[in-house]
Amino acid sequence: MQSYIQSAEEILKKNDLGSYTVPTHGLYPFQWNWDSCLTALGQFHFNEARAWREIETLMAHQWDDGMVPHIIFHKEDDGYFPGPDVWATGRQVPTSGITQPAVAGFAVNRLYERAKDKALAGEMARALLPKIHKWHQWFFRCRDPQGTGLVAIIHPWESGRDNSVDWDVPFSRVPTDGVLPFQRRDTQHANPEHRPTQAQYERYIWLVQLFRSLKWDNMALHDNSPFRIVDPGFNAILLRSCSDVAKLAAEVGLEAIAAESRSFAQKGTSAMEALWDDDFGQYICFDRAANELIKSPSISGILAAFADIPTNRSQALAERVLQLSSRCTYAVASHDPAAAGFDASRYWRGPVWLIVNYMIADGLRRAGQTDVAEKIKQDSLELIEKGGFAEYYNPLTGAACGGLEFTWTAAMVIEFVSQSEIA
Repeated sequence: MQSYIQSAEEILKKNDLGSYTVPTHGLYPFQWNWDSCLTALGQFHFNEARAWREIETLMAHQWDDGMVPHIIFHKEDDGYFPGPDVWATGRQVPTSGITQPAVAGFAVNRLYERAKDKALAGEMARALLPKIHKWHQWFFRCRDPQGTGLVAIIHPWESGRDNSVDWDVPFSRVPTDGVLPFQRRDTQHANPEHRPTQAQYERYIWLVQLFRSLKWDNMALHDNSPFRIVDPGFNAILLRSCSDVAKLAAEVGLEAIAAESRSFAQKGTSAMEALWDDDFGQYICFDRAANELIKSPSISGILAAFADIPTNRSQALAERVLQLSSRCTYAVASHDPAAAGFDASRYWRGPVWLIVNYMIADGLRRAGQTDVAEKIKQDSLELIEKGGFAEYYNPLTGAACGGLEFTWTAAMVIEFVSQSEIA
């Protein structure tokens, strides 16, 4: 196990550019939002101050309205598309114009709980919590205009699950006419069979061009996007972060933030019940634009375990993990292998991702489903043995897919291996 940690640390250090970490050199040469937050959890184990710095750098590029972008272009690199010229958000340090899962609140709370340097942890918590809370307020203001308690994503990239089967039907309504010619870079760094299709990329860029035409006005983007999805996994991450921010804010004397964060978490957790599907035994997505549930059994509905959901739902999700595990070799496949659209090697249409495994296991462990959480952990470590520190893995064979020497995979391995020491 110590050899795993040593190898993981080497990857984190190799991908560290001083104040931020790239997911992997070549394929992803910039700072990504939820990558950085989860990376900080791994960094903590060998450099506590560096872990805080990772999140501090991310939050330093928060927009005035509260949004935290999904990419920060700290330096020029033409090896990635779409670059800052395509986004054209007008920031002094260029950023994208959309966001990603709000895992920062969870990460900051976890760093604080484990801190050895309590003075530094207290200082960083008091500095970062107002910014993270402002981001949460932005979500409920700009992505939940009807006040339902749950927020919508307006671009598949926001979910982190770019080409999920969940998006097939709603994404078919996104046109491709008027998309300016472009040259993808991702397929130069990774196997094209592991990546989203060209047709999907054209729709990704159509949405970026639409938002750019609206001058990145976050009060207008939601209602103007033909793609508006309430994703249970995305919301679970946000609600868990709200809950963790409430706890931490109360501890460091930020009572107003604590009170509003508790309210966000309670309302949203109650609203999650509308996304439960008895047929699948898990949560599913809701297509806000079409006003209908999306009958697609993806990992998102199991990732909902990360939030403070009812005990009976946590138990059902644990059973769902075991059911999926019986259909493949390694948990947890990002789409049900028995369902239409499953592809064992193509990004989020089937492969296993260790960051999602980590969050599902964390939620199930908190809910008392320790046996299933332990199985997820063991399968995750077996994947490292089988395929190295890859971006994601084939759930049938364990083969490495996507980028290699991947930062957040390494961070999650350190977390998994260290769990017995920090429990």
